[in-house]
Amino acid sequence: MRKKKRRTHAIRNAYLLSIMAMIALTSYGQDTTQYIPDGTMGEMLEVVKADTVPKKWRDKRWRLFPGKITTFKAGGGFLYEFAGFAQDSNSKRQADSAGYEVKSAFKVRDFRLVASGQFKTKRAFSWKVGFMYDGVTDSWLVRETGLMIDVPELWGSFFIGRTKEGFSMNKVMNGYAGWGLERQMALDVIPILADGVKWLGFLPKQRIFWNLGVYTDWLSKGQSFSTYKWQLDGRVGWLPLYSQPDKTVFHVGFNYRYGAPVDGAIRLKSRPEANPAPYFLDTDKFSSTGSNHFGAEIYFRKGSWMFGSEYYLHQFNSPEGASKIFYGGELVAMCLLTGETRPYNTATSIFGFVPVARPVFKGGPGAWEVLLRFSNLDLNDGVIQGGKFWRLTPMVNWYLSKDVRLELAYGYGVLDRFNLRGVTQFFQARIQLTLL
Repeated sequence: MRKKKRRTHAIRNAYLLSIMAMIALTSYGQDTTQYIPDGTMGEMLEVVKADTVPKKWRDKRWRLFPGKITTFKAGGGFLYEFAGFAQDSNSKRQADSAGYEVKSAFKVRDFRLVASGQFKTKRAFSWKVGFMYDGVTDSWLVRETGLMIDVPELWGSFFIGRTKEGFSMNKVMNGYAGWGLERQMALDVIPILADGVKWLGFLPKQRIFWNLGVYTDWLSKGQSFSTYKWQLDGRVGWLPLYSQPDKTVFHVGFNYRYGAPVDGAIRLKSRPEANPAPYFLDTDKFSSTGSNHFGAEIYFRKGSWMFGSEYYLHQFNSPEGASKIFYGGELVAMCLLTGETRPYNTATSIFGFVPVARPVFKGGPGAWEVLLRFSNLDLNDGVIQGGKFWRLTPMVNWYLSKDVRLELAYGYGVLDRFNLRGVTQFFQARIQLTLL
């Protein structure tokens, strides 16, 4: 495969307000493993085995209705944020050439209504529904909705319905549990939702995990995330190190995806990790009969420290000849200054919400997290010149409690497009409220 040049730049950003509601409802015995469905983003979290969640928090979950047939819990969420921008002259010329305008703004990110529960059957059998108001499109959407059934005979569970495909830890994770402002740009090439069947599994002795799925657009045709007629995904990995007493996790994962674009054409776009911003990168529509996506992820957590990286390559087959190749990734380092440890869930092989040992509302300092992140995406290949962008983001997260989080960040980014090299600084802020 041909090599492409990458460039790096720094940005400035500060994030504002985000509220999320997470739905969790089930009951579990002292020695049994059962699951709590996350009603907002839909991944099943193995709460009993979440390695750093204190027992007192696990046993005191908010329950609404036990029910005769199924438990039931409802919730909601709201995200609100601010983004400010400072452009140099080249960045402004790039915006003029692309036909967009970069304006500072306060903006509703989304508003969600969610519900979930577990049927009272011998075999763990859960359900969830989710609806979201999207501030970008000013419309309501059906989010993750479906059924999950535990199949221990096959070392895991099956989910049927609308969910995340399962490509990339960062994309599979609950969006409100993530450490950054937005997911990295290289993941914008992959739709976040799909309708189909997914198999999640974990072998404790071998410490091997997987997430396999197949999806189609027969229910989602015409929606903004449905850019593929059908697709299949695979995410597999291994935990070379996993020690609960030492609070150590070493996670290695590999991802593959094949997708068939709708109508034999695709358009790739990405915002610069700021939702109120326009699309800085844009290939326009080009022909493609199929796409292959490859990725690797690696994370190391030791107590309050965590380091990670994900890198992705996207190949699109072209009827005109040579395939088109685009790539990007991220590096991140973070530390919880107040001593908490971000929990890791073996059931889905993802990191979860930061537990706050001393909430502000009980006289404590909350939990403070600092991080530094570098990310990039290259959408140039031959006649397709979607642009290249990279960004450096120092950031602070303040978790006032398990339900309230403030995010502040500065970003410095460089865009190579239209034979210009433009610099944009980002100032972003977000507030996040969660109901667990």
